[in-house]
Amino acid sequence: MYIGEIAPKAYRGALGTLHQLAIVVGILISQVIGLDFILGNDDMWPLLLGLSGAPAVLQSFLLPLCPESPRYLYILLGKEQEARKSLLRLKGEYDPTPDLEEMRKEKEAADKEPRVSILSLIRSSVYRQQLVVALMMHLSQQFSGINAIFYYSTAIFTRAGVGQPVYATIGVGVINTVFTLVSVALVDRAGRRTLTLVGLGGMCCCAVVMTVGLKFQSEFTWMSYVSMSAIFLFVSFFEVGPGPIPWFIVAELFSQGPRPAAIALAGCCNWTSNFIIGMTFPYIEKFLDCYVFILFAVLLLAFTVFTYLRVPETKGKTFEEIAAVFLKRQKKSAAPSPKDATELQQLKTSTDA
Repeated sequence: MYIGEIAPKAYRGALGTLHQLAIVVGILISQVIGLDFILGNDDMWPLLLGLSGAPAVLQSFLLPLCPESPRYLYILLGKEQEARKSLLRLKGEYDPTPDLEEMRKEKEAADKEPRVSILSLIRSSVYRQQLVVALMMHLSQQFSGINAIFYYSTAIFTRAGVGQPVYATIGVGVINTVFTLVSVALVDRAGRRTLTLVGLGGMCCCAVVMTVGLKFQSEFTWMSYVSMSAIFLFVSFFEVGPGPIPWFIVAELFSQGPRPAAIALAGCCNWTSNFIIGMTFPYIEKFLDCYVFILFAVLLLAFTVFTYLRVPETKGKTFEEIAAVFLKRQKKSAAPSPKDATELQQLKTSTDA
């Protein structure tokens, strides 16, 4: 949410994708220092475990130095001068008038819009379409099967006949990082919706190829290379779109009032799905054997269709323009309840303003 609020509109996608880049770099570093001959052994593992506190300590010292979000200062607290100072700290010496004018309009809209709690957001039909899109984006990230590969990649590579599977797993981490950089470069050019569709569709095809490779690897030795290639491509497609985009698109889909509650719900949905996949995949794999990734292929196909039909493009749009897209859809849907009709009218008034 912080990144979405401080980022210039033209670079909102790229800066949001840097969040995912930080995650995958962390994963890669963890994989490397977790090797047996570095820290992943009986003597050094306590140090390896303790090192995870280092980023938290670093953040504790650095976060107070970060400027407060100008949108938060102006729109929620009404502190225009503080917002101006924060913009100058973020962007250097420039004329902040256009940014402040955009925030003024958003503040006028926010003042007419009630603050939305998590419970009221779930109950409200006014924000239901945005909420469904946000939650489905996060479900598509976790139920794509990517964490099944991350958590159990060494076992998967062993099954595929790789001699040193741990190094192949590190190779996945490298691919992960490289293609996240590709996403950073493309997300504000190609657009969020396009990259998500390409990523989900490519992962679906790779899941099918992966299944074929695992099925016939005992009959044809070269099939292990097919499986490995499919895994690397699967990870590549994930980092092009479905990996980074859900993390920042939720902030773009909601206006200032419901944004915090929506991000909280989306994050809860993401990590709950992550937990479910991490705990159940070994049992699903045991039950479905080599056909386990067919299940993910079916889910990926469903998510691709949903993205094509329901997810709007947010590239280059202001928060008000994105809200107007859903408002137009809302008018075409069923009539809301009297309470929601009042909220809808307030949203329409603020969007028109």
